[in-house]
Amino acid sequence: MDAALKAMKFRRQLMYAPAFANLLLPTLVGDFPECDALVAVPLHRWRHITRGFNQAAELAGELAARTGLPVIDQAFRIRSTRTQSGLSAEARRRNLRAAFEVHGPLDARYPLIIDDVMTTGATCEQLAKALLAAGAEKVSVLTVASTASMSL
Repeated sequence: MDAALKAMKFRRQLMYAPAFANLLLPTLVGDFPECDALVAVPLHRWRHITRGFNQAAELAGELAARTGLPVIDQAFRIRSTRTQSGLSAEARRRNLRAAFEVHGPLDARYPLIIDDVMTTGATCEQLAKALLAAGAEKVSVLTVASTASMSL
């Protein structure tokens, strides 16, 4: 799993996105039946340009195709942050403070954040706070791999 995630994210092997979506689908349907939209963790525009794609958006698009859920594109990473790899949990939290904002009134009551990997939960926590501030009533997270748990 680790090798496939790294291949997708760092070597642009997007063929893994449909397979990961198939793995996530039963959890999405079974554990989050009330979610009404998907939100891919956004990359800062410069990282997106450099990488050429957003792995979370690839996963969200695959899940949207299988479920009919819309992908909300109102969330933005407004600060270019250091890569999270190698940072401590506290450094990750500091790195991501005020990194996200949601533009316009949120088009979802219960968005589900989609990402490839959650390590400490700092990225998803900050994005969830922005979504809640924009009007979401509830936010949950679905990732391919995780080493953390969190609740807001």
